[in-house]
Amino acid sequence: MKKSSILGVILGVCALALWLAIQFSSQPTASKPAAAVPPPIDLGALIAKAERADPQAQVQLASLYAQGRGVTNSYAEAAKWYRRAAEQGNADAQVGLGELYEAGRGVPKDMDEAIKWYRLAADQGNAAAQYTLGFLCEAGHGLPQDQPQAAKWFKLAADQGDKLSQYDLGQRYELGVGVPLDQVEALKWFMLAAAQGQPDAGQRAEKIKTKMSREEISEAKRRAASASLNKATKPPK
Repeated sequence: MKKSSILGVILGVCALALWLAIQFSSQPTASKPAAAVPPPIDLGALIAKAERADPQAQVQLASLYAQGRGVTNSYAEAAKWYRRAAEQGNADAQVGLGELYEAGRGVPKDMDEAIKWYRLAADQGNAAAQYTLGFLCEAGHGLPQDQPQAAKWFKLAADQGDKLSQYDLGQRYELGVGVPLDQVEALKWFMLAAAQGQPDAGQRAEKIKTKMSREEISEAKRRAASASLNKATKPPK
């Protein structure tokens, strides 16, 4: 078997392992307290604002239609309102519209169209879109499988505090998938994800510590503290 073929198999296996790990790690491990009942929505006022081209109102209205909350569930209506806000440059609406195209809800299923909207949102710094593009590159779904590119998207989202991206980066640095093998960086990202309650991140951090020197652990803690400080002092987008 050629070297390139072997490498392709290895990357494919690594991507699958990462995907499975993320899926299982993102599942709730314990029952959560009942969520607070959201306040009643003045639907008439919201529709009026949306009709006046208020993008935040359009996004909220689209979300209500997508969830069937306070209105009859209609993905077609959700797509209509997401599109109006997305065309005004609203990043949350661009992500929502991309998700509808990816799933084929309310619009024809179209990965190219979904990726177009994800990219527009990601280019505005939307962490959810950046994570999604990282996942698509990781899995080779709708985009060519490209582990270094996946890592770049995850890094952009992780730097904004996205805990799933932080956990993914920890795994990547631990295994050397799409990034150089680096236990210090792996521990840093696991600690940052664990601090936000990402399932399994704390256990992964403790496990990797057993392979590291005190100096390496101290450096990982320093980097994590620096990353947290930088995020806290950055102005909102």
